[in-house]
Amino acid sequence: MTTQAQSQPATQQGSAVIEANDLVAGYLPGVNILNGCSLVAYPGEMIGIIGPNGAGKSTLLKAMFGLVKIHSGTVTLGDQNITNLKANRLVEMGVGFVPQNNNVFPSLSIEENLLMGLFLRPKKSAERLAAMWDLFPVLHDRRTQSAGALSGGERQSLAMARALMMEPSVLLLDEPSAGLSPVRQDETFIRTRRINKTGVCVVMVEQNARRCLQICDRGYVLDQGKDAHTGTGRELANDPKVIALYLGTLAEDVDADREDLKGN
Repeated sequence: MTTQAQSQPATQQGSAVIEANDLVAGYLPGVNILNGCSLVAYPGEMIGIIGPNGAGKSTLLKAMFGLVKIHSGTVTLGDQNITNLKANRLVEMGVGFVPQNNNVFPSLSIEENLLMGLFLRPKKSAERLAAMWDLFPVLHDRRTQSAGALSGGERQSLAMARALMMEPSVLLLDEPSAGLSPVRQDETFIRTRRINKTGVCVVMVEQNARRCLQICDRGYVLDQGKDAHTGTGRELANDPKVIALYLGTLAEDVDADREDLKGN
């Protein structure tokens, strides 16, 4: 059975990469979306955040990235308190963020979009571009084309690549599969796992709960602005309460497919 635990998992070693503790946050004064939400991610982990619409999933990521005002609680990056720091400062410190919408500059070329992600360290442009071409070869093949001509899946790849240009220690992804076909969704999840295998800790909000649980090491189920359940992907997928409240019949294929996705 999954729990509402806030402490470090017994099997996890080392210090957290990023941690949110008891966050109370919202877009308007006196109207909170998060009501004491906590999350912790350790080196090498991929963390999934699922839950019903309006639970506060995207708000949690935005609060961690300085885009939503935190009224109480803390966010730490390693041993540094980053609560309510500006997003540009967080990028410098090693936090990458890919929003769900408007995540590329459509009038710029693919290569120009990537260079925009490295404006703070222009001397490393050749090195970082080479790394992105290796990770996203389709972008290299079309590097001179306008980002506005890309498909939804290609735009998502470009947005991820731009966020990776600054070599973040943690990458926050807000519904990376939204609006994509099932095939493109699978490609996005596999690509995200490959990014994670390069050593980047990933925290991902997803509406596609089944796929999210297949690919993530651990997951959080949010409800009414709180983390109602947490555990491994398999634990969450097989928890009767989580299934009844959030997953329906989506859990039945998780175990069968999980290892295939993690192996890519």
